[in-house]
Amino acid sequence: MAVTRWKLTIQYNGTDYCGWQLQPDGMPTVQEDIEAAIYKFCGQNIRITVAGRTDSGVHAHGQVAHFDLDYGDRRLTGFDLAKAINAHLRPKPVTILHAEAVDEKFNARFDAKNKLYRYRMVVRSAPPVMDADFVWHFRYNLDIAAMREGAKHLVGHHDFTSFRDSQCQAKSPVRTLDRIDIFEEPYDQFGGKHIWFELEAQSFLHHQCRNIVGTLVKVGKGRIDPLQVKDILDARDRTMAGMTAPASGLSLVSIDY
Repeated sequence: MAVTRWKLTIQYNGTDYCGWQLQPDGMPTVQEDIEAAIYKFCGQNIRITVAGRTDSGVHAHGQVAHFDLDYGDRRLTGFDLAKAINAHLRPKPVTILHAEAVDEKFNARFDAKNKLYRYRMVVRSAPPVMDADFVWHFRYNLDIAAMREGAKHLVGHHDFTSFRDSQCQAKSPVRTLDRIDIFEEPYDQFGGKHIWFELEAQSFLHHQCRNIVGTLVKVGKGRIDPLQVKDILDARDRTMAGMTAPASGLSLVSIDY
């Protein structure tokens, strides 16, 4: 038996998916579609292990997963594997960007050293129809400087209870947020703005990114002072923080190993 461990880099539009992970009620998931495509390619029921499960409606530019495949003595390159899986994924909004053979000890989940998430907003009156599935449409101006000041209190090693979902299954609320930056640029010639947040850490809690964004937007609206972000963090109380930002704006950009 010639078993090879394969590493996949995956891109998907999560709009119509109920997240990455298989659901007991049969709702559509990214994992289900990829595993079905692998089965159609090789006739084997294979479970894939992912670096991080994304929520319903969340996208990925560079999700990573691994699986073991017994392909006998037949030659199989990463290019051919990606091409074969993609052929069976069409017309699903999922694609394998890259496939490569890796050491049998490689683990997409536990070997991940850094994850980069990006959250996008479009600030203008008119709906951003071309990007509707990929941004949070916000109609009112935000104070970017205030949001950046508030974000500083979240960088580092903290108890993020105030920023995790009540159903989060992580054993500990403690995480290290390595970086959070906020960028702004013109979105159109009529004053529309494109704002995006970049958050980097080895791992995140359930809804942590979206709850952080929702809280910083509250700062940007002038509802709370930037200094209060530290108070919210120290309170370890989810009800103190802002709303959970819509899933549409969030994408898993890349994972480092």
